[in-house]
Amino acid sequence: MNPLKWLGRRRASVLALLAVTTLVTPAAATAAPDAVRASTLGAQAAQSGRYFGTAVAAGRLGDGTYTGILDREFNSVTPENEMKWDTIERSRGSFNFGPGDQIANRAAARGQRLRGHTLVWHQQLPSWVSSIRDANTLRGVMNNHITQVMNHYKGKVYAWDVVNEAFADGGSGQMRSSVFRDVLGTGFIEEAFRSARSADPSAKLCYNDYNIENWSDAKTQGVYRMVRDFKARGVPIDCVGLQSHFGAGGPPSSFQTTLSNFAALGVDVQITELDIAQAPTAAYANTVRACMNVARCTGITVWGIRDSDSWHSGENPLLFDRNGNKKPAYQSTLTALGGSAAAQTGAPSPRSAAALPSSFRWSSSGALIAPKPDATHNIAGIKDPSVVHYNGKYHVFASTASSAGYNLVYLSFSDWSQAGSATHHYLDRTAIGAGYRAAPQVFYNTQQRLWYLVYQTGNASYSTNPDISNPNGWSAPRNFYSSMPDIIKQNIGNGYWVDMWVICDSANCYLFSSDDNGHLYRSRTTVGQFPNGFTNTVIAAQDSKFAMFEASNVYKVQGSNQYLLLVEAIGSDGRRYFRSWTASSLAGSWSPLAASESNPFAKSSNVTFPAGTWTRDISHGEMIRAGYDQTLTIPACKLQYLYQGKDPNAGGDYNNLPWRLGLLTQSNSTC
Repeated sequence: MNPLKWLGRRRASVLALLAVTTLVTPAAATAAPDAVRASTLGAQAAQSGRYFGTAVAAGRLGDGTYTGILDREFNSVTPENEMKWDTIERSRGSFNFGPGDQIANRAAARGQRLRGHTLVWHQQLPSWVSSIRDANTLRGVMNNHITQVMNHYKGKVYAWDVVNEAFADGGSGQMRSSVFRDVLGTGFIEEAFRSARSADPSAKLCYNDYNIENWSDAKTQGVYRMVRDFKARGVPIDCVGLQSHFGAGGPPSSFQTTLSNFAALGVDVQITELDIAQAPTAAYANTVRACMNVARCTGITVWGIRDSDSWHSGENPLLFDRNGNKKPAYQSTLTALGGSAAAQTGAPSPRSAAALPSSFRWSSSGALIAPKPDATHNIAGIKDPSVVHYNGKYHVFASTASSAGYNLVYLSFSDWSQAGSATHHYLDRTAIGAGYRAAPQVFYNTQQRLWYLVYQTGNASYSTNPDISNPNGWSAPRNFYSSMPDIIKQNIGNGYWVDMWVICDSANCYLFSSDDNGHLYRSRTTVGQFPNGFTNTVIAAQDSKFAMFEASNVYKVQGSNQYLLLVEAIGSDGRRYFRSWTASSLAGSWSPLAASESNPFAKSSNVTFPAGTWTRDISHGEMIRAGYDQTLTIPACKLQYLYQGKDPNAGGDYNNLPWRLGLLTQSNSTC
C-alpha cells in the first residue's frame, strides 16, 4: 500500500508489458512441501477455524493418562457437570464455582476454548428451584442464576448452552413439560437468551438438544421454527447445538441437510455431545464430514475421552479405549478433519492446479465498511483490510487514511450484515502508538499461541497479542529487520517498500514485500526462529512496474500442495486490479493462473455489483481464510475476498480518497 501518491492513467508503452503471461522468478524451484496437516484432532480442526473438543470431569483431572490425551488432542473443553445448576447453586443465592473454575482455569492456561454447559435445564436442578410455583419468583431466580454465572465466567467462556433440552420427544414438536415452561410459559427460552446477552454480550448463545439431527423429525422442526422465529424478531441466538448421541448406525442420512438448514437461518451449528455406539469408523467419519461440509459448523465435541469415561461406557462409543489407546475411529475422524492418519504412508497425492479455475467471476457486495471519524480521527478512507474468522466472529484490521497520515483500526462482528455498525477501535490509542502504521496482516502463531499483527512503518513491523478480541492487548511495534535489506535498496528505484506479508509452512516462515517498482521480495527464517532471523532476501518475482505494483497476498490452498499468489496491478484505464499465480512451494517458481488484464483474478470487468458499480477499483484486500493460523490456508473453491474500492468519480489528494471495504464472492465456483 503506497500512501504517498496515486498513479493515474498509464502510458501505452507500459500496457504492452501486461500481456506477459510468465513471471521472471530468479529463485529456482524446490521440492514441494507436504500439505500442512496436523496429527491431532484439535490441531487439525483449527486448520479450518474449527475446534474439536471433549467433555471434561474435574474428578478425573488427577489421572495422567486422561489429562495427557486431553492436552494433546483437544482444543476445546466442556465441563461435564461442573457448571450445571445443582453444582453451582445448590442453595438459593449460594454459588459454588470451585469445580467449574478448576476446569476453566486449566483450559485457559492451555489455550483451549471453553463451552459453558448449561444455564437452564429441567434436569440436575435443585429441588428448591423445581418446587417454585410463583412466576415472578421463578423468573427472578432464573435471571439471577444466568447473570451471576455468566458474569463470573465472562471472558472465559466462548459459547454457552443457555437452554438445554426444552423440546419434547415424539411427534408433537412442542416444548416439554418442565418447571420453567409450566410456570413461565413457552416464553422462558426467549427471556433466558435475552438475560444471557445482557450478562455477557461477547459469548455465543446456543440452544442445545438431542434427537434433532434428522431433518424430518417433529422435534427437529419444532426447534427450527423457534430459531427461525428468534432470528426474525431479533431475539439473541448465535448457535444451535446438536448433541448427536448416535447408535451404531451413525448419523441419519439427512444430518448434513439439518446442519445446513439451521446454518441458513444465520446461526452457527455445533456438534456438542458426540458419541456413537461401538464407535464404527465410517459412522464417525460421516458425522465429521457432514460438519466439515457446512461452513457454519464451527466445532465438534465428543462426550468423554476414553470409553471408560463415557456415560454409556458399556457401548464403547468414544475414540480412545479404556487404556487410552487410539481406536480405528480416531483415525477415520482425523482423516475426515483433513489430518494425517497413522496408516497413511508417504506424502498425499498432490492435486493439480485444476483445484483453482483458470479464470474467475465474482459478485460484489456494496460498500460494507466505511470510516467512522471521531473528535480525534478525521478519517477519509478505510483501506488494506486483513481478516480472520475466529471464535464465531470476523476480526478485521485495516488502515485509516487522512491528510494527517495513516494508522490502524480494528473491528469485529458475527455476520457481514453487522459490519457497517461495528465499533471502530483506533489502535493509535494502544501500545501500537501514533505515527505511520499501515497495511496490516493478522494471523495466529500456533507454536507461540500468540496473534501477530504485521504492518509497515517504513520498516516491516509487528505487534503481538494473546487475545485478538482485545484491541488494547497489542504490544508496541518491533521490527523484523534492522534496516532495509540491501537487495531492496538496489532495486527499489523511485518506489516505496510496502505491504509486508508473512506465511509459514511446516519448516519455514517467509516474509514477502513489494516496492511499487515491479519487484516481489522474499525473506526466510525457520519456524523455530520466527519472528527473528529473516535473511536470504531475494527477488521472488518481477515484472513491469505497474504489472506487479503492490499488495501481494500468498496463501496455501486447502487440500493440496499448491500456493496462490495475488499481486495488485494498475490497468490501462488507471484502475487497480489483481493478477494471480500458483506454485508448489513458497520458495519455488510462480506460474500464471489468471494473470493478465484480459483474464484477471479480480477486476471490475469480471465483477458484478448489486445496484450499480460503486467502484471501478478492486484494490488491496485479503481472502477469507479456511483457518486463522500462520499457514494462511484458504478453501479451493467458493472463494471470498475483502477488498477496498472507491467512488469511480473521486479524485484529488491520494490520502483523502474515499476508500471503503466490500466483499467479493466467487460466482463461478464448481463445488
